[in-house]
Amino acid sequence: MGVATGQVTGPVPATRWRTRDIVVTAIIGVAFGVVFWAWGLAWSGLDPLFSLAPWAKDLLYAVWLVPAVLAPLIVRKPGAAVFAEMVAAGVSTLIGSVWGPDTLLSGFVQGAAAELVFAFTLYRNWSFPILAAAAVASAAGAWIHDWAIYYTGVSLEVQLLRGLAMAISAVVITAGGSVLIVRALREAGVLEGFPAGR
Repeated sequence: MGVATGQVTGPVPATRWRTRDIVVTAIIGVAFGVVFWAWGLAWSGLDPLFSLAPWAKDLLYAVWLVPAVLAPLIVRKPGAAVFAEMVAAGVSTLIGSVWGPDTLLSGFVQGAAAELVFAFTLYRNWSFPILAAAAVASAAGAWIHDWAIYYTGVSLEVQLLRGLAMAISAVVITAGGSVLIVRALREAGVLEGFPAGR
């Protein structure tokens, strides 16, 4: 058994998407799209709390990365990370993300980076180290994206501190949070019929 994630490894999973996989992944995306929008509104309001070390705010960054790990952990299908992140980014954009259409690019990068890690394991390993690696990969994609678009004038030292903070955030919030959410859903009996429900 893995760390609250059900079976750690197993046979090569079925790659065919069932209707329930599509629906659940879309629901995760929509729910987090609303969360993304709200978190985006709150993000700049956090600045006074981190006035002495602005980079430390990125210890909370990983809220935006959760669908890239949570959805694959539940449905265990190729493309789930990208699908969930893109739906979330799309909903956030439609509602009125403060970053506009760039939210879609950000969502794609974050989802695709996590997807690479899951693909490397052939979607067979769901241990916490793999979830953490996928979360950190997603954070790395977001870090590069944000550096190139929003932080080009920031010093290398601060960028490295931002990257470290985002990686820590990814392990704790994205990977750890996904495990806790799946555990709660499993105990509630709503994951019946999904690999994560076993």
